[in-house]
Amino acid sequence: MLKKLLDRLFSIKSMLFFAIIVGSLLWSLVMFRSGLLYEYGIGFWGPHGHDGMWHLALIESLSRGSNEIPILAGNNLTNYHIGFDLFLAVINKLTGISSSFLYFQLFPVVASLSIGYLVYKFVFLLTNNKRQALGALVFVYLGGSWGWVVTLVRGQGLGGESMFWSQQAISTLVNPPFAMSLITLLLGLIFLTRYVNKNRGYDFFGAVVFFVLSIQIKVYGGLIVLFALLLTGLWWYLVKRRLGILVMFGVVLILIWLTFPAFRGQGASLLVFKPFWFLETMMQISDRVGWPRFGEAMVNYRYGNVWLKAFLAYAVAFMVFWYGNMGMRFLAEYEITTWFWNYRKMGAVRVFLLSCIACGIVVPMLFLQKGTPWNTIQFFYYTLFFMSIIAGIRLGKVKQKRYWLILGVFLIPTTLGTLKNIYLTKQPPAYLSRAENEALLFLKTQPEGIVLTYLFDEIKSGRAKAPKPLYLYVTSSYVAAFSGKSVFLEDEMNLEITQYNWKDRKEEINQFYNSLDQQYVRDFLKKNNISYIYWVKPERARLGETQLGIERIYENQEVDIYKVIE
Repeated sequence: MLKKLLDRLFSIKSMLFFAIIVGSLLWSLVMFRSGLLYEYGIGFWGPHGHDGMWHLALIESLSRGSNEIPILAGNNLTNYHIGFDLFLAVINKLTGISSSFLYFQLFPVVASLSIGYLVYKFVFLLTNNKRQALGALVFVYLGGSWGWVVTLVRGQGLGGESMFWSQQAISTLVNPPFAMSLITLLLGLIFLTRYVNKNRGYDFFGAVVFFVLSIQIKVYGGLIVLFALLLTGLWWYLVKRRLGILVMFGVVLILIWLTFPAFRGQGASLLVFKPFWFLETMMQISDRVGWPRFGEAMVNYRYGNVWLKAFLAYAVAFMVFWYGNMGMRFLAEYEITTWFWNYRKMGAVRVFLLSCIACGIVVPMLFLQKGTPWNTIQFFYYTLFFMSIIAGIRLGKVKQKRYWLILGVFLIPTTLGTLKNIYLTKQPPAYLSRAENEALLFLKTQPEGIVLTYLFDEIKSGRAKAPKPLYLYVTSSYVAAFSGKSVFLEDEMNLEITQYNWKDRKEEINQFYNSLDQQYVRDFLKKNNISYIYWVKPERARLGETQLGIERIYENQEVDIYKVIE
């Protein structure tokens, strides 16, 4: 009886279920504590004090039916993939569930469960082997870098998740559009696999729909899909003399061209050619690998035209980058080798996976993004994801349980280190005080109008001690996020990433706050259609309320809110 019970508990079916539940729980921990109300206010762990505010601001704006970028009032939203934010905005509008709860608590659980289930479905469809699907789940949920080994040797405990620049599996949900794009990519892959096997129009249509959706949700994933479809289509035609996937590529390309404006030339200007920047900075910067002598030498060899030494130095740096990020995913290389030995029987879907992996590494090695250079590392996230799946397929071919246990010993430190050091700490690095939260909730109840707030003060931020209130944490979209209003200027970081001309407006705001010209300041408010002014005490302008033409409509111990008198 006991043997039967143990057999059931440790059956492949039970282990698959267990892997999805436990993996989803671990992933959700990086999100779930943020956005909740504590004694000191609303806490935000990890990057959520900035990135979370941006998404909440977009969700609030889109749920109002606005196509305006909420942090630069009067300008339409461009050069950004809004699929994820639009999806949550629609749910917010239909259900009334708050955008914060949707973003931090509900979506993470649904997304992590969905990714796990779809990984299982895709791998089982590809291999017809549940053990290999289980292996893929282990790597997808727990895949980590070797950064923890370096931090242990340095006496810094478990850590180093992004020591080699890329985030690892545990941080998937920190980038919700990336997580959602994995769902659409996996759905597209499932339909593509069925189409290759059965040649049905229904599966062709399904693959097209989900591949097109990918670029609306995460542009990096969409570009990788296009590249992979093109290479796979060419391979399928050359080997099988079938045009179906090339036709699919053409249809997807046309639909993306029609539905995604940034693809029609605007988005291309965001990339700049800067080869090997990630390798150079990885070696030089102290919070990455931090081997400055090697980093300086490789750059000097390159610019001094010492080509042999430069080639060797950059090759070593690339190996550090590749294997450092791969961790135990290097097992995928053994599986890929077997595919190449019999390349004619490799199959279109495996070619697609390899094309995604290649694109995900080539682009960040050659290009950076204007505004925030390191954003192009997000292409590499897809490389890690697909390498996780292939490594899991290889692991599934190993039947000895002791090897699975050994693997767990090497996989789990990255997850434990990231949770312990960043997301499960007692205090968050950023918070929204109860007083500010109450003030912003009041502002949310007021009629529509543009809000003017104080500019982010980098000097004061540097002096403040953690945990920092959001207005002193980093430049962010928090007023737009929690007030549900468009802000005249906020979150300079995301404005720079999306290539808006915000610096002229910043100069105008500085002139407004410092001006003693009563007519100028009143004309400024009228010309820019500003309805409200939000100040955290002791912020204010040099002129008084009467001179500015404003009246106070809300006050508490931390915040003053004024309405512009018409």
